[in-house]
Order: sequence, then C-alpha cells, then structure tokens
Amino acid sequence: MSRFASLRGFDRGVWVVAIARFVNVLGSGMVYPFATLYFYREVGIPFTLVGTGLFANSLGLATGTLVGGFLADRYGRRPVMVASMALAAPSLAAYALVTTAVEFTVVAAIAGLVLGLFAPASQAMVADLSTDAQRERAYALLKVASNAGFGSGFVLGGVIYGVTRTGVFVANGATSAVVAVVLLALLPRSPAADRIETGVASLRETLAAWGRSVTHPTILGLAALNVGFAVMYAQMNSTIPVHTEAAFGLTSEQLGTLFVINPLVIVVFQLPIVSRISAWRRTRGLLVSVGFWALSFVAVALSNAAPWALGVALVGAFLVLRTLGEILHAPLVTSLASDVGPAAERGTKLSVIEVAKRLGFGIGPVVGGLFFDYGVDHLLWPALVVLSLGIGAGVVALERRITPGQNGVGVAAE
Repeated sequence: MSRFASLRGFDRGVWVVAIARFVNVLGSGMVYPFATLYFYREVGIPFTLVGTGLFANSLGLATGTLVGGFLADRYGRRPVMVASMALAAPSLAAYALVTTAVEFTVVAAIAGLVLGLFAPASQAMVADLSTDAQRERAYALLKVASNAGFGSGFVLGGVIYGVTRTGVFVANGATSAVVAVVLLALLPRSPAADRIETGVASLRETLAAWGRSVTHPTILGLAALNVGFAVMYAQMNSTIPVHTEAAFGLTSEQLGTLFVINPLVIVVFQLPIVSRISAWRRTRGLLVSVGFWALSFVAVALSNAAPWALGVALVGAFLVLRTLGEILHAPLVTSLASDVGPAAERGTKLSVIEVAKRLGFGIGPVVGGLFFDYGVDHLLWPALVVLSLGIGAGVVALERRITPGQNGVGVAAE
C-alpha cells in the first residue's frame, strides 16, 4: 500500500465535508483555550456562573444533536448542515457582545443548539457518500481534519487574542459563515436521502422512523458503550492534567507541549491504521481499542510511584496509548451505527451515538473529581481499567447481536 493510498477513492462530497470540518474546528480551536479565561478574567463573570453557561452549552449541543438527526432524515443532510453553519455564524460571534452571566448563558445555549445540528447530518452525509469499504477511512479522514483544524486554531487564536480579546469570537463566527458558503456551493445532495429530501415521506412516517431509531436495541447498546468510552476520553482534559501537575510539577507550558502528542499521533497515524484494519470485524477493532485504553490507565497508575523522568514518560505513554484507542474507536463506532437499519434513518441513529458521547464527557470529569476530592485519586486509574474491561465485555455481547454486514464482514478493501 502506497503512502497516500488511504486518501484515494473518496467521493468529492466527502472531501467537501472534511474541509468544512477543518475550517469549522479551526474556529473552535481559536476560542477553546481562551473562552473561560476571557469571561472570568476580563468580563468578570464568577467561575461558577461560567460553569453554568458551559453546562447550558452542553445541554444545547445535546438537544441540537437529537433535533439535527431528525431533521437530517426528514429534510436531507445538506440543508441541515448549511442551516447549522449559517445560524452558528451570528450565534458564535455574539459571544463578543456578552457582558453579564445571563447573556453568556443564553448565548452559550443558543450556540450549542445550532452547532449540535451539524454533527449527525455531516456524519450521515459521509456514510451516504462512501462505500462500505471506504466508510471507516472516511470517518478517519474527518477525525484527521478535526484534529488538524483544532491544533491550527490554538496557534491562530493565540495571535488574535493577543491583539484583540473579542476577536477570537468574531473569527469563530466567521469560520462558520465560510463553511456555510462552501457547503452551499460545493456539497452535493445525499443519494441515500433522496426519498426524504423529495418529501415523499410524511411527517408521521418520519416521526415513526425517529422513534424506531432512538429505541433500536443495537443503537442503544452502542450508545451505552459510547458513554463509557467518553468517560475515559474526558480524563485527558480533566484529571490527567491535575495528576501530572501535582505529581511532577509541570508548568502550563510544559503540559501544553506534552499534550500535543494527542493531535500529532492522530494526524500522523489515523488514516494508515484505519486502512490497515479495513478487513477486520468492527467489534474486534473496538476490542483492540479497549486494550489500548486499559494499558493507558495502567501507565498512569505506574507513574504514581515513578521517579520524575520516568513518571513524565509514563504520562506520555498514556497519551500515546489512549490516542491509539481513540483512533480505532471513533470511526468504527460511527461506521457500525451508520450501517444499522435503513440509510434514510442514519441521521437519527448517529445523533443518539453523539448524544451518548456528550453525556460521557459530562460524567467523566465528575467521576474523576470525586476520586480527587476524597483523596483516593490513586484508585481512579484501576477503576478506569475495570471500566475498560467492562466496555470490552459489552463489545463482545454486542458482536453477538449484530449481523456480519453491520460488523464490516465481507467488505472488500478498495
């Protein structure tokens, strides 16, 4: 396989979505490191109320994600994606006008709602425009675009924030406007959603399909697994920095440099790894992912009693191992969910998976925080190893419920 073989064969629309994802996440990256700092330090909103606003944003994202999946199946992927980005442009730019906690909470909730529409529609569109053999690679391409955009946004945001504090919010809104124009001009219609887009399905039929999708046993099983995976994901941004700073005294600059390992590994290895496992059963790939996650938490547990250099190296090993687990998990779960049931109901099913991930991201810091608050943080890492093993058992149980086709068996590599 040549070096760029994993990039070949995609429909033009897949590349359009990937470019849109890059630009959109570039905007998010510009804001991410500075938003809390700005509203707490510059605007003077109490930290608790900033947290309340962020919680409102999470609720908005979850609601928008469920609604976006329904609308994508009812009216088509492309209209929902364009509308999401067009509405996000003024919503995100409005952060620059916020002067009170109430305004921050309202803007955060609205921004979350409109942004949430995008994910299930874009994921369904990529599934519609890719063959069975391409699907994991297509989702891997989206993840590479996201991480490249996020990392680039950190750098660009730092430059803008140094010149004008509110400029990062205006720039974030501008990226969404650019994405809306790009999607409107270049994104094709979804062939798998033509029946919905032409209005043949009645509202009652679509609502019935939505009900079937959100209660589908396989989708609910995948959603439960995704909550567990997201709880593990969340540790990188919550408990791991606290553990590393307390145990090894790293500065914020040193922590930031160490954590660059995550996007770097994804950008370099995401597509080659997913291409190599294209003939695997998706559940088998998820089991390998679980293994990497378990090993990553073992590395953190060992770092507790290690000398400084070895301890920092073990945290680095955690970042590499958990990122390899992430590389396998994200495209495989999304591909599996997209192949459950009719293609015209993909948006709804994928929205359930996305909401489950967001739920896990919310639960993860709370669970980790409890271990730290009660002074038993050394027990968190073995507990997460046990969680990994439990997720692995869930994957094995899921494999018995799904068809070989849904599990990627018999898909020829392209």
